[in-house]
Amino acid sequence: MNTNRRGATGLVVGIDIGGTKVQGVLLGPDDAVLGSVLLPTTRGVEGVVATAAKAVRALTDEAQSGRGGALIDVGIGVPGVVDPANGTVAHAVNLGFPAELTPLAQLLSEELDGARVKMENDLNVAALGAAHVVGGPVDLAFLGLGTGLAAGLLLDGRLRRGAFGAAGEIGHIQFVADGPMCACGQRGCLELYASGASLEARWPGPCDVPASAALFAAASAGDPAAIALRDEFARAVAAAVRILVLTTDVARVVLGGGVSELGAPLRDAVVRALEGPAAGSDFLASMRIGQRVHLAPRGVPLAAIGAALVGRAVER
Repeated sequence: MNTNRRGATGLVVGIDIGGTKVQGVLLGPDDAVLGSVLLPTTRGVEGVVATAAKAVRALTDEAQSGRGGALIDVGIGVPGVVDPANGTVAHAVNLGFPAELTPLAQLLSEELDGARVKMENDLNVAALGAAHVVGGPVDLAFLGLGTGLAAGLLLDGRLRRGAFGAAGEIGHIQFVADGPMCACGQRGCLELYASGASLEARWPGPCDVPASAALFAAASAGDPAAIALRDEFARAVAAAVRILVLTTDVARVVLGGGVSELGAPLRDAVVRALEGPAAGSDFLASMRIGQRVHLAPRGVPLAAIGAALVGRAVER
């Protein structure tokens, strides 16, 4: 990815579009975060375009003053099967999009009066953001524990999108053969057991407390039902980590998304769940999978930063 082609102002906006929130950042010429915005997601194509445009304008209105109104490049990360070359997305089920291709980059560009827009899968931009902020090995997977479950893959320093743009969509690997129906049309998908939305459905708590926080707090207090669900959740996340390591041999798996705000208790639970199978397998033990698990830095908008870096690479 060539990140040397910059907009006329040296500024770029990155927008991370999630199932519940839209987060945006404004990066300066030195990639420092100059501003940020957080808005609730409005489902559907029109709603997403309108919300993303609102976020871009909120970040650029002040920045544009005194700069002659030059267009600022925009990068967006969006869930689903993304074609970066054409700026289209399909199967963004958590956003309420149709299954067919949606020209999201073009629609947002038109809404922003012709601004240059580059698009990438949301987990891919998160992987780029993690590598940029955290540093470390060039083989990295970002595992997003949010509304859904998927991973962005950075292998040998390059994004791995796959032949059809679906690399890392491990949330739709069947985990329980006779499990509940998933929005993708299958039963028992992994994301039904290892995502923030799965915890919201199975452990509803106070409206001002995330379900994951309420669950882990109740488990720490000794609630048997909470302990059972916490451990089940950790086993499902551990299965996702194991799949990523055994298929790509990445040096680091970064746990991100809303659930990662739990911090060390989440990592500890996942590592414990990984240690069980490894205790009975010399092969798994030799892989040292638990040592590869890391947490995304708390409060850092990695995906929005990665989206901005994608925006930097808009071809002229």
